[in-house]
Amino acid sequence: MRLYTSSRAPNPRRVAMFLSAKGIDGIEQVEVDLNAGGHRSAEFLALNPLARVPVLVLDDGRALSETRAICTYLEGLYPEPNLMGVDATERAFIEMADRRMELHLMLEIALCVRHTHPGLAVLEQPQFPDFGAAQGVKMRATARWLDGELARQPWVAGARFTIADITAFCALEFARGLLKFRPGEEGMAHLQAWRDRVAVHQA
Repeated sequence: MRLYTSSRAPNPRRVAMFLSAKGIDGIEQVEVDLNAGGHRSAEFLALNPLARVPVLVLDDGRALSETRAICTYLEGLYPEPNLMGVDATERAFIEMADRRMELHLMLEIALCVRHTHPGLAVLEQPQFPDFGAAQGVKMRATARWLDGELARQPWVAGARFTIADITAFCALEFARGLLKFRPGEEGMAHLQAWRDRVAVHQA
């Protein structure tokens, strides 16, 4: 298999963390330079016409895109350690938590970054700074909610580390790098403590 990735982007990082958590190696990595427009090349568009990374090319040549789909496929091939649920009930609740992290926390962060950070102007034209700033406010509201969740449970989806923690961590690290967002500095002690625990595990 071959993974088309971009190491600085949050969704490819989710797949990289998923691979690491499962101890999967041996998949060829192809770095796509987003700033240079590599995701819009004819070669890449043949793999994913929506021009998004990551993309996993399977052994039979088919191209699988969308982070969650790639992780679901890898979970099927490498079921241990389990990151997506051991039965229908746990799978559903982990997916709920993961989708919340993806569709709220990560999307709000991404929209804030893409519309307010000058370094992202090459990827987002036109930028709408007021919209981006509003997304930053929404992101902090979501982060405060997550801080409350982590006050009563150790991990994003409950009692153990799952794909939902990977999604949330990659989102927060994106905000940390480009928005200088530090939950602890804004009164979100539980979220900061969780982030620091995951960071140590990833070091």
